[in-house]
Amino acid sequence: MIKTAQVTQATTTQGWISGLMGVMIFAGSLPATKLAVMGFDPVFLTAVRATLAALLGGAILLLCKQRRPTKDNLPALIVVALGVVVGFPLLSAQALQYITSAQAIVFVGVLPLFTAMFAVLRGGERPSALFWLFALLGSLCIAGYAAAHSGEMSILGALWMLGAVITCAVGYAEGARLSRTLGGWQVISWALVISLPMMLPIAYLTTPVDVLSASATAWLGLLYVSFFSMFIGFVFWYRGLALGGIAAVGQLQLLQPFLGLILAAFLLHETVDLGMVMSTLGALLCVVAAKKFSISPAAMTASRNTSQ
Repeated sequence: MIKTAQVTQATTTQGWISGLMGVMIFAGSLPATKLAVMGFDPVFLTAVRATLAALLGGAILLLCKQRRPTKDNLPALIVVALGVVVGFPLLSAQALQYITSAQAIVFVGVLPLFTAMFAVLRGGERPSALFWLFALLGSLCIAGYAAAHSGEMSILGALWMLGAVITCAVGYAEGARLSRTLGGWQVISWALVISLPMMLPIAYLTTPVDVLSASATAWLGLLYVSFFSMFIGFVFWYRGLALGGIAAVGQLQLLQPFLGLILAAFLLHETVDLGMVMSTLGALLCVVAAKKFSISPAAMTASRNTSQ
């Protein structure tokens, strides 16, 4: 029984470490997207980043000789593709035409709460009441700041960003659930491959005639969101969610605004005020508390096995 508990703790820790790596990569997504939309249309950007990531994921699937997903896996993979391959990139790119990346990053603070909700609906997880308390408080730290500064923010941009967060949460929960049987990097790879027949023609049709004249920073932003945000980050993220629990490890995204704000300040020279910093620090404390009262899939399995 002690050995089982040690294995469970080790698995949970691996999940949190992997999830943190994913969040650190995702933290650069919105600043990089902001750079990219300065040179590319949001629709073209969404299509080309998915196309490039799909070519990478497909090549790795072939090299590793991975088995094809079953027919039962296809509905979940389509949901993942619609949520994280199409939905979030497109909606967030639209939002960044009206708001700064720093403002958009604040909205990411409510993503963990939505992810936890979908983890309950689709992942079968049952976090404790105290977990929900700290998850809600963490989201309120972020949402409260956004509400207090709503007069300075484009309503249209805010709505685009809210839609992006909700679609992303659905994709996170569904992908993590599938990762437990299919594997983390396999899930995002297959989701990208499934989206390729749609995204490749869109990328071709929306390619601007002066695409090569885009600035170097716009190209760097495009390459980052294509390979890091769209593929490498998900390898770590889905593994973390599968091992440590969707609802629990999902709370690590409360750290993303803090990391993203630092990048926005240094790379884009955007204003980061004291309120932003205080709200993200409050969210950080809530992440620590939420971890304490969360239950991982491994722990739930061990508990069931012990009781039988």
